[in-house]
Amino acid sequence: MGKVKYLLVALLGFVGLAVAAQQTLPLHTGPAAAPASPSAGLPVPPTPVGTPQLDAQDVNAWLDGFMPYGIASGDVAGAVVVVVKDGQVLTERGYGFSDVERRTPVSPTGTLFRPGSVSKLFTWTAVMQQVEQGRINLDADINQYLDFQIPPFEGRPITMRNLMTHTAGFEETLKNLLGTGTHATPPYDELLKQWVPHRVFAPGTTPAYSNYGASLAGYIVQRVSHEPFDDYVQRHIFAPLGMAHSTFRQPLPANFQPMMAQGYERASGEPVGYEYVGPAPAGSLAATGDDMGRFMIAHLNNGAGILRPETARMMHTTPYPGIAPLHRMLLGFYETDINGHTAIGHAGDTEGFHSDLRLFLNDNVGVFVSFNSGGRLGAAHNLRSSLMDGFADRYFPGQRDTRRVPADTAAQHARMLTGTYTSSRGAFSNFMNITELVGQIKVGLDGKGRLVVPLRPGVNGAPRHWTEVAPFVWQDVDSHERMAARVENGQVTRFSVDTVSPFMVLIRTPWYRSSAWLLPALMIGLGILALTALFWPVRFFVRRRFGATLALEKRQLLSYRLVRGASWLIVLVILGWAFAISKMMGDFNNLSDGFDPIIIILQVLSFVAFLGGFAVMLWDAWLVWRGNRGWKAKLWSLALVFAALIVVWIGFAFHLLSFGTNY
Repeated sequence: MGKVKYLLVALLGFVGLAVAAQQTLPLHTGPAAAPASPSAGLPVPPTPVGTPQLDAQDVNAWLDGFMPYGIASGDVAGAVVVVVKDGQVLTERGYGFSDVERRTPVSPTGTLFRPGSVSKLFTWTAVMQQVEQGRINLDADINQYLDFQIPPFEGRPITMRNLMTHTAGFEETLKNLLGTGTHATPPYDELLKQWVPHRVFAPGTTPAYSNYGASLAGYIVQRVSHEPFDDYVQRHIFAPLGMAHSTFRQPLPANFQPMMAQGYERASGEPVGYEYVGPAPAGSLAATGDDMGRFMIAHLNNGAGILRPETARMMHTTPYPGIAPLHRMLLGFYETDINGHTAIGHAGDTEGFHSDLRLFLNDNVGVFVSFNSGGRLGAAHNLRSSLMDGFADRYFPGQRDTRRVPADTAAQHARMLTGTYTSSRGAFSNFMNITELVGQIKVGLDGKGRLVVPLRPGVNGAPRHWTEVAPFVWQDVDSHERMAARVENGQVTRFSVDTVSPFMVLIRTPWYRSSAWLLPALMIGLGILALTALFWPVRFFVRRRFGATLALEKRQLLSYRLVRGASWLIVLVILGWAFAISKMMGDFNNLSDGFDPIIIILQVLSFVAFLGGFAVMLWDAWLVWRGNRGWKAKLWSLALVFAALIVVWIGFAFHLLSFGTNY
């Protein structure tokens, strides 16, 4: 469901920080910065002189030269690719294995894949069917369709249009996102009512991807149609299109189980097990490649069989105005224009499956690809982007943008973009907000004054090289990726890149939450606390060895011991948070009610350790400075106050000092 592992890299940075107080590279809560995959340098077969013919023979030859090596070198188990053209399946190909141990080959017609957030396109299609029938008004308060209330934000209600464009303003939700094996998630309608995510942005103002919002839309379809959501999609989308091997149901119906591909993190590893999706309408689809081809054909044919032509056109062409000229969110689809060709689509990820769908509307061509492994170092992500862009470059070639902003102006604009930014997609009201601290983007300049933006590198594994082609619009010289910024009152306030701009932006971080100074301060503070804690037993044994005594009067002796005990407790609680969050993100089965007791214990200990520790440090400093202690003791007492203050600051700013098990 979108990039479900986007927090993991940031969390690993937090673990490393807590354990060793080492320098952490700037990360972010969008597509995670990561090393190049083995397939990152995989060359897309070059386009020969003259545009190749978009026919089955050429596409098959191109795919067969690209896919087998890509999945093998990337440690990816298998993949399915479907290309449709002019209302027909042009080709559908299976590569590798749906079950590595049994060596079961992938079949486009007989293997089920889990396309993750591509499922949302079916939910949005169902919404538009209800719009056609007058049961849903895109611009009405959604509360009129619900049996529970979504509170307004700044006096403004949420509309279905907000849900479809990811501009409802919800924060990210992670609890019960995925479960595997026997760890089935609760029914999606129960999850919707258990907790309404905190509202971060006013409706219609800021794109922030939301699985909760998509699941809410599915529930509204269920409410207004008086049909269970799974039944509705089966009767009104799958059946009319002849999608006989597709379902949203969880667990998977028995007749489909023999067809289900295993999902893997890496083909050389163990299967991850069948994944239960908590916000089911946002990502629980299982379908064959052939069935996905039928869905693409319907939308390319203006919704034939499932939507009226005018409804389909509205869905495909009504944008939310984002940061011009980047790709925008439409009504459920997002723009993926390339080489001057109008294209729309959606991508999706679970733990075991990674998929993408793209429709070239004016060319009447669609492409769907799904991998059943992430592969070594995220190989599937690079493979699918290489395939989609390579397909467009081969069959719909275009000219590179050769415009350039004057050097002096470009240098000024680059300086204006520098700073620290926070993703609009994230957890903002609960303890998971700590991931933002190490997930903020730090935009800087290199020695030649060129922009350094630590986003996902290009498919060649190298950092992107940005060239300004228009005021505050940059082009990656090695790919189709663009970056653009919004300027208000002479200041850059937000920016994004084409890959995520339809549903996520980077917003300038306020100073009091900026990792630019908080991370160094925290590292210094943790170092002070760790040294204080570690030297307590060391000095004890040294004194014992040489028969020395600790010459402190009673109150000073008590404060001395409390300070050392508080230092140990603070460090251990921070390590506890790092361990707990890493376990939760390392195994999504831990993102459930079963992990709540650990969270509650850590929250209680955080108040005791952070606030109690800060009070102890203040008292100790007061005693030290009033007494006859030496200058070293006085300076160290201030250092301890500083260390404890930073921990308290971060605890409040990033919600470690809060209670609650909804996240």
